[in-house]
Amino acid sequence: MSPAKKLNLAVLASGNGTNLQSIIDAAKDKTLDAQVVVVISDNPDAHALLRAKDNGIDAVVIERKNFKTKNEYENEIIKVLKEHKTELVCLAGYMRIVGKELLSAFPDRVINIHPALLPSFPGKDAQKQALDYGVKIAGCTVHFVDEKTDHGPIILQAAIEVKENDTVDSLKARILKEEHRIYPEAIALIAKGKIKIDGRIKRKD
Repeated sequence: MSPAKKLNLAVLASGNGTNLQSIIDAAKDKTLDAQVVVVISDNPDAHALLRAKDNGIDAVVIERKNFKTKNEYENEIIKVLKEHKTELVCLAGYMRIVGKELLSAFPDRVINIHPALLPSFPGKDAQKQALDYGVKIAGCTVHFVDEKTDHGPIILQAAIEVKENDTVDSLKARILKEEHRIYPEAIALIAKGKIKIDGRIKRKD
């Protein structure tokens, strides 16, 4: 019997790529039945590109400044994704808002991780937003991406207690540990066909 086909993942990243690394590691230790087939970055200096190369994964730079319009930029990304037979697009510190072109090319197949318990604190500096608001519980969310910022159906969340002496940096570090745990978990659920979207609700079979 031939082995089951692994889900082909593409990761879009703009920076360090620690969530990318957590996905690569989960695939290597076989807790995730998927494989990263390409990493795309809009930043040629992104450390995520080095992580990809170190793990034998194609690393592609596509800079927004080289295209007249966002549609042209995203169409180039789509071209690379399709060349690699991508089945799921994972945003991991990708610092651009995904547009209609990419979402239409991969409907319900683009996911993101956000360092807050959505729908609270969408957008930038979510950890600082949480501290400034004075919440007692913070966390992170894996969600499907739609045309609104940090808005699509939620797949998984993890919560942590906010400590009285927390700084933005200490809160970021503790949330990041949870990101590294739940992002591969969420992808694993999708790879196993256990996630369905019903309106805003994702359901497990």
